[in-house]
Amino acid sequence: MTDFRLTPLAASLPATVPFVGPEAQERARGEAFAARLGANESVFGPSPKAVQAMAAADHMNYGDPENHDLAQALASHHGVRPDNIMVGEGIDGLLGYLVRLFVGPGDAVVTSDGAYPTFNYHVTGYGGTLHKVPYRDDHEDPAALFAKAAEVDAKLVYLANPDNPMGSWHDGADLTAALDALPSGTLLVLDEAYADCAPAAALPDIAIDDPRVIRMRTFSKAYGLAGARVGYAMGAPDLILAFNKVRNHFGMNRAAQAGALAALEDQAYLTEVIAQIDAARTRIAQIATANGLTALPSAANFVAIDCGGDGAFAKAVLDGLIARRIFVRMPFAAPQNRCIRVSCGTHADLDAFAAALPGALTDARTQANSG
Repeated sequence: MTDFRLTPLAASLPATVPFVGPEAQERARGEAFAARLGANESVFGPSPKAVQAMAAADHMNYGDPENHDLAQALASHHGVRPDNIMVGEGIDGLLGYLVRLFVGPGDAVVTSDGAYPTFNYHVTGYGGTLHKVPYRDDHEDPAALFAKAAEVDAKLVYLANPDNPMGSWHDGADLTAALDALPSGTLLVLDEAYADCAPAAALPDIAIDDPRVIRMRTFSKAYGLAGARVGYAMGAPDLILAFNKVRNHFGMNRAAQAGALAALEDQAYLTEVIAQIDAARTRIAQIATANGLTALPSAANFVAIDCGGDGAFAKAVLDGLIARRIFVRMPFAAPQNRCIRVSCGTHADLDAFAAALPGALTDARTQANSG
């Protein structure tokens, strides 16, 4: 066997990915899913104008390494300056760059137990030490996160609002007030991937130049461009400029840039999608209730459904749905793992989910009783 000269840190890490994709599951099963309701993509698709712009992009040329046009448009959209905006390869890519900028071996980082695993993946990949706090009433707990950050002298603290995987959210004014407890020298990474799906009151009124916070947004959810991988960070100019030290300057392809720009300009289409997401959340809750389950309130493009048991029971329900060709996911940490997480879908998708759920529940209950 070849003895590759990996760094000690790289050699110590498992060769894993944060998520097993639906495509891998389909290959293993030898059949396609009938409904893809696990990845929180937008099954409603992107704006037709975005599709047209991507098709017309000049693919033989690299994308603009400064993402100039998109950054300018985003700045105008949010009422900030272009130097407050950094475009990158989805929030996942931007999180990787941010962690690279801040985290070295042994540096403390705080997150919630069961929160977004890709952030954790980046932290461990750079040798950081993760410190976790539990959720409180199915919400991330800012007070506990900030207290832990003070205790361990954390460089970063991660908080998603609205939250994935629970769909819960904090009032923006409450989050703004909670910043008073953020320790000096700690940067709050505020993941707002689902902000477009949330009520306006969920978005905190934080000055764009506030050096305590960096906010992450994406075109992967409501804008329907998950496959294009377009995200952006908003923050103080000195922090935004620092991304140029480490980012892949040609990471954004021309089609993604063009598609995101066209999607941003088509706010009428976005409004239509938000209405469809809202209707789908209502339908998912109705399906849950009809089967004796409880749907948690959600400000995202998915709904967490409390299956009424423990993590093993929820996993059995999930397995039953997978067996019936319905792709869903579930939280991985207790007690949130009593739930399954169902992405908003089309009428046909949710009809398929409604048809499959009773059988999956029967299988799970049979398995629980026989155990």
